[in-house]
Amino acid sequence: MKVGLPTHGEDGENAAIAEHFGRAPVFTILDTETGAVETVENRGEHHGGAGSPPVILAEAGAEVVLVGNIGRKAVTRFEDRGIAVYRGASGTVGEAVAAWDDGTLERVGPEDVHGHGEGHGHDHSHGEHDH
Repeated sequence: MKVGLPTHGEDGENAAIAEHFGRAPVFTILDTETGAVETVENRGEHHGGAGSPPVILAEAGAEVVLVGNIGRKAVTRFEDRGIAVYRGASGTVGEAVAAWDDGTLERVGPEDVHGHGEGHGHDHSHGEHDH
């Protein structure tokens, strides 16, 4: 299965996860069956290009996307392409894929995220708070 992740560099499994999905310089694609790793430049709107990250990752063959956080519009675009989105990824590509494998990342749909917020510093926590 091909897993796509927003990253800061082209260091394969050691690449750091980019916190702001749409502004990630590159996307790393890891094939969990073969171990092959490739990177795709983010030529989306945030970088003055055409297309969007969901289109870029779909063209690269990603079937799953692991992100730190993501906005509703992007999740909808991924779902429209049959790509599952999991949030809570951090650290490196290898660490994020291991967390996904362990089931510790949260699968999200458009109803699970708020607006455009892709890590813009908004706190959208729900439930009880410790004061």
